[in-house]
Amino acid sequence: MGDRVAETLLLGTISLDRYLGTPVVLPGGGILNMAWHWRELGRPFRVVTRVGAEDGEPILAFLAAHAIEVVGDAVEAPGRSSSIDIAILADRQPDMQHFEAGVWDGFRATVAERSAVAAARYVHTVLTEGAIAELGRLGDEGALSHLTVSADFLGFRHYTVERLARTMANVDLGFIGWPGDVDAPEVRGMRDVAFDLGRLLVVTMGSRAIRVFDGRAEPLVHTFAVSPVEVAGTTLGCGDAFIAWFLDELWRSDDLDRAIERGKAGGAAATRWLRPLPDAAYPTLASATVTPNATAPVGHTP
Repeated sequence: MGDRVAETLLLGTISLDRYLGTPVVLPGGGILNMAWHWRELGRPFRVVTRVGAEDGEPILAFLAAHAIEVVGDAVEAPGRSSSIDIAILADRQPDMQHFEAGVWDGFRATVAERSAVAAARYVHTVLTEGAIAELGRLGDEGALSHLTVSADFLGFRHYTVERLARTMANVDLGFIGWPGDVDAPEVRGMRDVAFDLGRLLVVTMGSRAIRVFDGRAEPLVHTFAVSPVEVAGTTLGCGDAFIAWFLDELWRSDDLDRAIERGKAGGAAATRWLRPLPDAAYPTLASATVTPNATAPVGHTP
């Protein structure tokens, strides 16, 4: 089991999610959400992250409750954890704003964490700025050449097509949750980057479609239909669930069609919950509930 745990790394920040209009503050972010899904799916892995010593106890409690292994002894750093404000609107859509990087700002991997990268077979990262910079440094040093690197580009907020090309030089498989027009110039640019670099790029477009730009051999565009599902909870965390289930399947079967179907199943499952994960997943969950707030300001994911 030890060798299998060392095979896969999740690299990125874990945040404190502050639900506006309520006293609820919960550990969150793509890395934490994916870690929970992979534990449920039985995929061994370890996490490279930073937690603020001033306010990180809810995060550490979550990691301990789910037996999620963190690399090295530098997980706690002086200062405050990453955080973001979340409002759940009347239409059950989340609005996210005011991301603060906290101790993730200026992240640099330690010797132990770099050794974990050297021993790994797969690394997945969520591309907030600290992860973007460290991925570039590791790539420039040749420390990623033995790995399959996957990366979540979130909603493309941090990116232009030109910057996508620079980051994809160090990434084998990218995910983009694209909120814009399906035929926007940026989407065509994503395709061109994947084809030019010989990479795989999965672009999710909500209930409209999933497009996969596959430049690994003969350039191909795959379009997968998505059947809308009734949202009993919210769509918060659906993208993380899609990626976690997709990667678990792809890395086991190397079957793109099966991975897409598994990813869709994971994303659909996450619509049943009010938060990114079921309430039972959070050991420190307060008794207060999140009430839809149609007047909350509109924001974006980090």
